[in-house]
Formats: sequence, structure tokens, C-alpha cells
Amino acid sequence: MGETMSEWQTIGKDTMLAEGERMVVELDGTDVVVFKLNGSFYALEDVCTHDGAEIASGMLEGCDIVCLRHGARFCIKTGAVKSAPAYEAITTFPVQIVSGELQIKDTR
Repeated sequence: MGETMSEWQTIGKDTMLAEGERMVVELDGTDVVVFKLNGSFYALEDVCTHDGAEIASGMLEGCDIVCLRHGARFCIKTGAVKSAPAYEAITTFPVQIVSGELQIKDTR
């Protein structure tokens, strides 16, 4: 291994997402979906742990995202599974805002 933890990576301005919007960015070769919800930003790996499909196009219901393929439900804030058929949480990434820049970090 020998790799050090990645640095914070700027993905854009903190104004680029309106409330309830989302966008997919690439972080160290991984697609990550970033949400703005209730004024805060959350970042999840863009994958449904049930079958590997992307999750970004899922339906938002409160703080949950529902996969369009089979209805697996996950908490946007924690990545936790809320309902089957998924049983494994989605990886989340820390988000911070520094001087108006939205940044995420790969802590895997």
C-alpha cells in the first residue's frame, strides 16, 4: 500500500448546488454524488451496494435516497441502509467549505 490519505479536493464553489440538488464528481477515480440538503452538503459513493448501479439518479425522500432499480433506500447523511434489498452501507466522504470552496476528501 504505502499511500497516504488523500488531501482535501476542491470540487467547486459552495454556491454551485441549490437546495435539494445533487451532482456527480470524480474523486480519486471514484464517482461521488454530492447533495445539498437543508443547507448542508453530503457526499456518498455513487453506487447502490445492492447491485452496483449508480445511486445519483435515485429519488430523494427527506434525508433518504431511493435506488430506482430495486428500491433500496439509504440515508444521505450517513450512507446507512434504510431498507432492503441492500444490506451494506454506502461509503460516505467528509465535506467542508473553505473560503466558499466546496471540498471533499477520500478517507477510505
